[in-house]
Amino acid sequence: MNKPVAARRAVVRRETRETRVSVELVLEPGPVDVRTGIGFLDHLLSSLAFHGGLSLTLSCDGDLEVDDHHSAEDCALALGAALGQALGDKAGIRRFGSAYAPLDESLARAVVDLSGRPFSCVELGLTREAIGGLACENVAHVVSSLATAAMATIHLDVIRGQNDHHRAEAAFKALALALRDAMAVDPSRGAAIPSTKGTLGSPDAASMASHEAAP
Repeated sequence: MNKPVAARRAVVRRETRETRVSVELVLEPGPVDVRTGIGFLDHLLSSLAFHGGLSLTLSCDGDLEVDDHHSAEDCALALGAALGQALGDKAGIRRFGSAYAPLDESLARAVVDLSGRPFSCVELGLTREAIGGLACENVAHVVSSLATAAMATIHLDVIRGQNDHHRAEAAFKALALALRDAMAVDPSRGAAIPSTKGTLGSPDAASMASHEAAP
């Protein structure tokens, strides 16, 4: 059987009047260096990369004097775009992934489909206004932006937990493990695309809704 043809690596540059984001990504374990200017976002994305088995260099120069929203959103969009590019046509991957992750009293669950159909349902139950410079409302928005740019379906929720830091971190660890499973090469598939259609994606994928529950 032929081996999967995806490059498994990508470089993305995203520049607007609000942010300049650079992403270098390899879909295998390696160095992780995340510098967004937002402490807790660095923490979450570093955890996502490490537990997701990724090599990631990500930097952002954003208008933090305005708000953290632009930087958080654009970092997620750039990272999602890099994931999509690195996966290529998704030949030979598992496509689906699911995982649970605990962090002390918190327990999170993630289910991922690298379907080419962007959708997210994120229920984290965060109650604080912000953690480490990142507005809690933007934690869910990071996930939805990632799903949109990666053209992935992501369901992510926190089943229980008391500490908002723990809830958010457990969620990103669960997401990392689910993504790692979904992105993994399945030797039994060879170079086959994991879809009965023979392709992943849909003509109207970009118009599909993304749902975020209250933070």
